[in-house]
Amino acid sequence: MSGIVLSISSQVAFGPVGNSATAPALESLGFTVLQIPTTILSFHPGHGKPAGLRTTGREIAAICNALLDKGMLSACAGIFTGYFATPEQVAAAADIIRTLKKMRPAPCYFCDPVIGDDPAGLYAPIEVAEAINKQLLPLADCIAPNRFELFWLAGEHVRNQQEAEAAARSLGVPEVLATSIPSGEDLATLVIQKESSHACVSAKLKDVPHGTGDLLSGLYLGHRLLGSTPAVALDSAMDRLGKVIVASAGSNALDLAKGFQ
Repeated sequence: MSGIVLSISSQVAFGPVGNSATAPALESLGFTVLQIPTTILSFHPGHGKPAGLRTTGREIAAICNALLDKGMLSACAGIFTGYFATPEQVAAAADIIRTLKKMRPAPCYFCDPVIGDDPAGLYAPIEVAEAINKQLLPLADCIAPNRFELFWLAGEHVRNQQEAEAAARSLGVPEVLATSIPSGEDLATLVIQKESSHACVSAKLKDVPHGTGDLLSGLYLGHRLLGSTPAVALDSAMDRLGKVIVASAGSNALDLAKGFQ
């Protein structure tokens, strides 16, 4: 076992997205993932109107505190957060992150700020987006915004790799995994630090199932926790993501079973 990762995000019954994609990615690399759902849905809204429920901030806090009391987070190597439905959920997550950050060694906190995307723009409630920006980003060791999210968080144009690097560094987060960055006719995925960056450029693909960003985040975080450099972690995560996308061709959902073979 490589360690424990606490993952607070959405969860679905069909079509891996949120925890349902991030957790298998981390588990494939040997981690035990303790999953706390912010929402539980039948499927991603991209498949139609889902049925489901959401947890309250109080319920998230109670689950985390129960895990703490039983010592189940004492070997926590990493924390992942993704989709939040309410500001209260964000506040509860921030509280547990601050508590776990007091441990020695402190776990690595990876924040995927799920607030919007191109072309729709901001789809999270504005109060949720602002709570993530103000409460979670200052705690993060690494964040994983897409192009729109990086633009929104930084308040700067993100039209190419150079602008993405400048916007990422303006946030003051040690490490930024920026996705869907325009690179000519292609898309770039970059990992950006204060004085370095590394990019993987790939062709734009049509009809890719939902959940690729969640899967990439889990793979990247896992490789970083195992000791890979940012560049090697990105290359390894992108390689595995590409194999999953190929294995999922013709499907409306990621085929993790086939892609992880």
